[in-house]
Amino acid sequence: MARVKKRAAAPARRLRLGLPKGSLQATTEKLFTLAGFDLRIRERSYYPDIDDPDLECVLIRAQEMARYVQQGVLDAGITGIDWTLENRARVKEVADLRAPWPNYNPVRWVVAVKEGAAIHRPADLAGKRIATEVVNLTKQYLRRHGVSALVEFSWGATEVKPPLLADAIVDVTETGSSLRANNLRVIDTVLESTPRFIANRASYADVRLRGVIDRVALLLRGAITAADRVGLMMNVPRAKLAAVVEVLPALGKPTVSTLTDDRWVAVNTVIQERQVKELLPRLRDAGARGIVEYPLSKIIE
Repeated sequence: MARVKKRAAAPARRLRLGLPKGSLQATTEKLFTLAGFDLRIRERSYYPDIDDPDLECVLIRAQEMARYVQQGVLDAGITGIDWTLENRARVKEVADLRAPWPNYNPVRWVVAVKEGAAIHRPADLAGKRIATEVVNLTKQYLRRHGVSALVEFSWGATEVKPPLLADAIVDVTETGSSLRANNLRVIDTVLESTPRFIANRASYADVRLRGVIDRVALLLRGAITAADRVGLMMNVPRAKLAAVVEVLPALGKPTVSTLTDDRWVAVNTVIQERQVKELLPRLRDAGARGIVEYPLSKIIE
């Protein structure tokens, strides 16, 4: 009797992950590296290499990301909440990825006009021409204020359009320097946006894919949490432990361990990096010795 060969099971499909091309690209690459991934974006390639067998990466502009995630072309991706709302995309928001790095800090979409323009509040936009890349967000903003105006899509260089090509603009700013350089005045904020890790709803409902998505999100958030923090360890006489602990603004309660000499303990804690210069002299004055500062790669809360 002939033996029937069993057909090998098909390998599990990799999760298709969209990474933002453009202004967010370099910081996203840095974030994945800090999270423990070996992500390599080759020049002129839209398919980065990553050392994770569960992931398949694709470079997509942030403006389009939410649309492809909603459609299921991508299972997950990173983009600003502004572009998710602009595309009216129905997706699962997995994590807010705001971080203390350029382009991962919060940005604002603002209404701006030329200095000297007779536009000072939303009502003054009635009947005016507004140039912007976020047409839907701008129209929603105008509806909230009961204002009717002409909104035109801008292909770029939006800040140079007032007053000749537009009466006002809705543009994105992180520091406001470009607006000031073009002699523009902000009259209102339309939206504050941060990068988000988003997922297709059907993909997130799949148990295996959700596990991959949540794992990646956990590592990314862990890297971000550690980004502006450092660890401190020190030796402290038991008699001065209370005074030292009082100085420490810890992430949680510091870890205290007994040393071979019972008169001393080891103290380990996590603090904001910006606090180090002010804390080290105070810790020494309180009795700490052998103080060591060390970097952190991830903090999982």
